[in-house]
Amino acid sequence: MEPAQDCDGPSTVVFDKTLTEYDFGPGHPMSPIRVDLTMRLAEELGILDEGRLRTVPAPVADEETIATVHTPELIRAVTECGTIPGHIDLAHGLGSEDNPVFKDMHRAAAHVVGASVEAFRQVWSGESLHAANIAGGLHHAMPNTSSGFCIYNDIAVGIQSLLDQGAERVAYVDVDVHHGDGVERIFYDDPRVLTISLHETGQLLFPGTGFPQDVGGPDARGSAVNVALPPGTSDPGWLRAFHAVVPPLLRAFEPEVLVTQHGCDSHMEDPLAHMMLSVDGQRAAYQTLHELAHEVAGGRWVATGGGGYAIIDVVPRAWAHLLAIVAGAPLDPATETPSGWREYVREQLDHTPPFRMTDGRTPQWRDWADGYDPDTWLDRAVMATRNEVFPFHGLDPLP
Repeated sequence: MEPAQDCDGPSTVVFDKTLTEYDFGPGHPMSPIRVDLTMRLAEELGILDEGRLRTVPAPVADEETIATVHTPELIRAVTECGTIPGHIDLAHGLGSEDNPVFKDMHRAAAHVVGASVEAFRQVWSGESLHAANIAGGLHHAMPNTSSGFCIYNDIAVGIQSLLDQGAERVAYVDVDVHHGDGVERIFYDDPRVLTISLHETGQLLFPGTGFPQDVGGPDARGSAVNVALPPGTSDPGWLRAFHAVVPPLLRAFEPEVLVTQHGCDSHMEDPLAHMMLSVDGQRAAYQTLHELAHEVAGGRWVATGGGGYAIIDVVPRAWAHLLAIVAGAPLDPATETPSGWREYVREQLDHTPPFRMTDGRTPQWRDWADGYDPDTWLDRAVMATRNEVFPFHGLDPLP
């Protein structure tokens, strides 16, 4: 089956309010409030207006669909943990501090998978040129294990759905602060899938993986790309690394679909990591990925959410910017957050909300072609990745 051709088709967000039932409970960092606040903010900003970003319902994935990536044993364990009071299954990662069990857990996780699979279907069928599921992006789940707040791996199921329909080249770019280990592992030996992850080094951060020498299995050398960045990296360094690795590899690979995961936990205010990006720097990456989707994949772009634990001040603004870019109507960073949204945050969450959609930064970076500085950790990290991976794609690792 051939993918739909590039066209001026609509852009879509797959969402319904019950996606917030993916909820590990009070006190867990991954609060569904962040999804609710994002969609409320997007609506009040006019991003979801008719003719901009079409909202379509999120189906619940059936077990057969989930089983294209996950084992029957994991699906059974998730189902039992969500239905048998007090039941946990640590062998499958369920009942840990990261992944506490909750009622009807299987259905909530299957709903997230279904939403992402629908986003992939929208793009592959040509019904939408771009599609997003901000409740998705659960990139740590392994075939037989839930991990890192991720019960099932919705991204991997979505990518597998493309492969099962005949896709020959799918590129996945993960900008979450944590290594996209689950997606990488699932497709590690599949040359049809290029996975690129930019993350804080696993020397210091969960899941402790994702190093430059991890380049793919024996039948897919060069298909896995890891940029392990130093803690404290801010907009200029992060964007320098991104532009030194992502665009040249995507241009060489020429994917039929671009899939992106947009964990915004690289932000300076995020409590679970040590990076120093701003909303403005994250927005700049979203814009570039949108442009690359048009340049290398005929515009076919599936975007998901991911991590992000500054759930009021950062996540809603970052992902509202993402949805605006998916809609083809980027927001001016100086835009004020709507008064109705701010009032909702004050009344419901007793929190002073951010007043503007910007952190007041103007993202700038030094192009890799301007020279490599071996005295900096950042440049050594980037050069290590280029040295390991670029030759597999016929690219010169040197500046």
